[in-house]
Parts: sequence; C-alpha cells; structure tokens
Amino acid sequence: MNTMEPHGRAMADAMKRIKRTELALERTEKMLAENIALCSRIRAQRCLVEAAYRLVEIGRPASNEDGLKA
Repeated sequence: MNTMEPHGRAMADAMKRIKRTELALERTEKMLAENIALCSRIRAQRCLVEAAYRLVEIGRPASNEDGLKA
C-alpha cells in the first residue's frame, strides 16, 4: 500500500481547485472590464444628453413673470 497516495490525491484536488479559482478570477476580471467600459459609455451618453438639453435651454426665448414670451 502506498502511504503517499492520500497526500498525492489531496494535492491533485488542491491543484484542481486552484486552477478553477484562477479561471473564475480571469472571467471575473473580464466581466469587470466589460462593466467598466459599459459604465463609461453610459456616462458619456448622459453627458451628451445633458449638453443637448443645455443647448435647447439656451436657445429658448426668455419669458416674463406671467409666462408670456418677451
């Protein structure tokens, strides 16, 4: 009977867990990068919408206190 076999089996199992954890970490990092890129695009789009809204506000004629256009 080989007395090292249980130790060898435990080591192999540990190596498999390490490999699975490394793969999960790589997938997580990829997802995080995609989420950061998506947030950046959303933020840029929001800035464009806000800038367009400000341009519309600038282009509107001023009105007096009664709500009538000057």
